[in-house]
Amino acid sequence: MKALGIIFSNIHNETIDELTRKRTSASIPFGGRYRLIDFALSNIVSADIVNVGILAQKNYQSLMDHLGSGKDWDLSRRNGGLVIFPPYGSYKSDTLYSNRLEALISIRGYIEKNKEDLVVLMDCDSANVIDLNDVLEQHVANQADITIIYRHGKCGSDMASHMDLKMDETGRVIKADLKSKVGKITNSSINVWVINRRLLQCLLDDAVSQGLESFHRDILFNNIKSLKIFGYEHKGIYLHVNSMENYFKYNMALLEKENRDALFGDRNHRIYTKVRDSAPTRYGFEAKVENSFIADGCEIEGTVINSALFRGVKAGKGTVVKNSILMQDTITGTNVSLNYVVTDKNVTIRDRNVLSGCEKIPYYLGKNTMV
Repeated sequence: MKALGIIFSNIHNETIDELTRKRTSASIPFGGRYRLIDFALSNIVSADIVNVGILAQKNYQSLMDHLGSGKDWDLSRRNGGLVIFPPYGSYKSDTLYSNRLEALISIRGYIEKNKEDLVVLMDCDSANVIDLNDVLEQHVANQADITIIYRHGKCGSDMASHMDLKMDETGRVIKADLKSKVGKITNSSINVWVINRRLLQCLLDDAVSQGLESFHRDILFNNIKSLKIFGYEHKGIYLHVNSMENYFKYNMALLEKENRDALFGDRNHRIYTKVRDSAPTRYGFEAKVENSFIADGCEIEGTVINSALFRGVKAGKGTVVKNSILMQDTITGTNVSLNYVVTDKNVTIRDRNVLSGCEKIPYYLGKNTMV
């Protein structure tokens, strides 16, 4: 059964302010060469979904630059393919939409124009692998109106704002809490939904006529008894990037082979990204690298230990980089010492600088900074 994909690129910007001051949460760099939106898009195209709309609100220039025409995800097409929606005004006023429901209402013409039977809605604030084909098959088999993907287990603080589902033995949602309780065993939504397209159109029309404001409360929570809403448990890897602490922790988690294999190891589910034609990484005679992943185009003259270096990073002679994340085109001078540091793109660190943070609060240098 054919589906339409819709991705929210800005919904969680406020939770990781350091990295979204000049970009959307969807375009946060992750894992050496990827952006968070790569994981959402790869999940979608792996399910043979060829019409995808991306909702943007602000700071989306880097997102447009990364996605281009969508050719790297095979979404550059004469008809349909990838569509990036610029920020529309709210249907209530001339201001920009402020929530998920208003964003969907602003593109209800696009939803109506497409003729797919189902719509996949998803956030892109995580790195994960989801078999959407299996989700869609279960949705159809259950004759569901809405399917909510969730994770079962002890709730961490990063999932506290996510809906907690209670289901019967068939998997149908019979009750829900709008927020999950930290430390409790929950079925927390990961903000990925499948919904029948015509039903979504009706719900959006009702939202306009009744002045509804919340997707979770007014569309999901208040319709549990009147609609057939089912849950689908996601058991694969799920790295939720909703804070600087988690951003650092989950990038570091990819140093473990088990996590890398879980995220990138499935040959039937590739993670696609923008192709950048860079030379292979060059290692100097005195270079030393331990337990790190190094993207292409880097130049390593010093020591790199337990770190992630994105494309085009240069580490000078005598420089020691430990437990750090250096994003694209970061340049360090000679005899620099970095420990628990996160640099954004195009950062320059001059000779003999010593910078140090800690695991919970890494030292962060913003985009285009020179120190």
